[in-house]
Amino acid sequence: MTKLRTNSSLLAAFASLVVSGVLLTGQQPAGGPFTAEQASAGKAAYDADCAACHGADLKGSFPLTGEGFIGGWRSRTTRDLFGLIQTTMPANNPSGLPEATYVNIVAYILQFNGIAAGTTPLTATTDVRIGGPTAAAPTQAAPPAAAPAPAPAPAAQQAPAGRGAGPQGAPAGQGRGRGQEPPPTGLTVRGEVKNLARVTDDMLRNPAPGDWPMLRRDQYASSFSPLTQITQNNVQDLQLQWVWPMNEGGTNQPSPLAKDGTIFLNNTGGIVQAIDGRTGDLIWEQRLGVNIAMRGMSLYDDKLYLALSNAHLVALNARTGEVAWDVEMPDGRGSSSGPLVARGKVIQGMGGCSPYVERRCFISAYDAATGKQLWRFNTVAREGEPGGDTWGSLTNLYRAGGETWITGSYDPDLNLTYWGTAQAKPWMPVSRGMYTLDKALYTSSTVALDADTGKLAWYFSHAPGEALDLDIVFERVLVDSGGQNLVFTVGKDSVIWKLDRKTGKYLGHKEGTFQNVWESFDPKTGEPRYRADIIDHEIGQWIDGCPSTEGGHNWQAMSHHKQSNQLIIPLSQSCIAIRAQKIEQVPGGGSGGGADRRFYEMPGTDGNVGKLAAFDVNSMKETWALQQRAPFLTSVLSTGGGVAFVGDLDREFKAVDTRTGRVLWKTRLSTSVQGFPISFAVDGRQYIAVTTGLGGGSPRLVPSTIAPEIRVPTTGQAMYVFALPERK
Repeated sequence: MTKLRTNSSLLAAFASLVVSGVLLTGQQPAGGPFTAEQASAGKAAYDADCAACHGADLKGSFPLTGEGFIGGWRSRTTRDLFGLIQTTMPANNPSGLPEATYVNIVAYILQFNGIAAGTTPLTATTDVRIGGPTAAAPTQAAPPAAAPAPAPAPAAQQAPAGRGAGPQGAPAGQGRGRGQEPPPTGLTVRGEVKNLARVTDDMLRNPAPGDWPMLRRDQYASSFSPLTQITQNNVQDLQLQWVWPMNEGGTNQPSPLAKDGTIFLNNTGGIVQAIDGRTGDLIWEQRLGVNIAMRGMSLYDDKLYLALSNAHLVALNARTGEVAWDVEMPDGRGSSSGPLVARGKVIQGMGGCSPYVERRCFISAYDAATGKQLWRFNTVAREGEPGGDTWGSLTNLYRAGGETWITGSYDPDLNLTYWGTAQAKPWMPVSRGMYTLDKALYTSSTVALDADTGKLAWYFSHAPGEALDLDIVFERVLVDSGGQNLVFTVGKDSVIWKLDRKTGKYLGHKEGTFQNVWESFDPKTGEPRYRADIIDHEIGQWIDGCPSTEGGHNWQAMSHHKQSNQLIIPLSQSCIAIRAQKIEQVPGGGSGGGADRRFYEMPGTDGNVGKLAAFDVNSMKETWALQQRAPFLTSVLSTGGGVAFVGDLDREFKAVDTRTGRVLWKTRLSTSVQGFPISFAVDGRQYIAVTTGLGGGSPRLVPSTIAPEIRVPTTGQAMYVFALPERK
């Protein structure tokens, strides 16, 4: 199954279709409702096409076994599991594989999670219940023989891929084919970055104009480059300088960094590379053997910091790529986004907090020199704690969710770090045994934490009792304007929030797209209130709402264009019908989803799913908007030259005028343009770098449902670097 869909929303729904032991419904065969031959064929298909993302042991970036998977819906059936996989995967071509392949992969997943093969073949219409109150615990299935692996590494002496290089010159190569030996891990290409200055706290706060040392460039999460060489008047002259083919397989949402002319690039499959930003020549390559959180790395001192899918933090020597330290985060879980560095502390969020277990989601900090854990803040309040009375009658065991799967930001003057939290789990209050007006703190909130201690300074609940999988977990952008210290965020409901970042006081909001889930907002506190039918929803009842779980806004970050004092935000326009399922409250159970969903076009958009819009920081008024059929799949990069860059599902990378939103330049790349574009400078020349990729969940799945005519190649993950012609 090529590139299973991997956004947290869909993955949670898929993972919640759990295999937990003996099948109980109806007349059961000996063992499970599949044969050993089907499971064997399913393993071969899984190893070839799924393992690069989900792991050969099903414990990769998006696990299909373990707590988060096994603790899901015990009342669903094999037909449900088959139907969800077939209709949503591969992400870029749902239902594109032979029916037998989907059936066999389901059989393999069942077997891996402890169900023995039987004598009755599984079919697409087999409809037997998975698990139940007397189900046996999963047995230890034989793990796959080899770890997921990209293509073999090149010999150290091989000439690196340079300007315009093709796949044959790329160490990351293509995904591993069947029968190949896994490539080695460790430092597979040796070299040294010359003249790399150590990164200081001041550099993270205010980077040199030509550098991009952390996700979204600075601690304020501005995604703004002050470079001015590329302007509104000359951007049409941009030329491709070089291409770097990236590892194929998995969800590719890279967040490259640039320091002193060197690019640091994270690939799928656990590959990290240092590349000469001027020539595209490889300097060093490290293969960690474990998937890296794609959305975010950070440079600090002489190290490059990464988060891994196995809940480890790793520090590499930025000059050589050698591992400086590798530590397990105590009680932690992996995340799809990486760390923030503040005052010598590596601060990391967490995903995968849907199971009904004692361990809760937390934000934690680690010593940048040693990796020692320094503090943690629990994002779900327990009984007897502040906020603990906001979970209705739920006991601690059944309080789930509150993931922090998007990297936070930091104010060095206030010494506060700002993080968004995801909703309580399962998605809909009736499924989690709560009333919609129970706030479930500190989920669906902004939390401001003391960076030295992790203590809560303030919080703001953006979606009390969040009910429709409309996360408010995304970037917190810090802006100083009009004598105020502000923090902005926007969630899947498309509501743009403006808060005082010293106190958390509500200062205003703006709806970025059409929305009809919030009936009203308190004019003083900003607290929103759902429509009556959402408040009173019941199990099995379809509820309509706009935007959909694709998000009015999702992980693709906004940019603060400092010269015009605008927020430029990638938005999406689609709607949803959602239906709550009954989720049993049993230890080890729970669900990262717990609802059925159907998607449709947003009224009044003329079928335009993608929207790029600018909003004035002070007035919150929309100043311009660019709408198109294809959704935008990159964060926004804005520059001092008055140009903003953004990429989309239909393979186009665009430059727009920050004053009007008018398209000034565009080019079409190998596959969907996805990730975090950056701008950097080498020897006084400004460059723009952007990546292409596949995977990515709801921002891709929903358009594939409502805009099926947009088709993209199933390979082509790469980094492209552009610049103006050199002056002679």
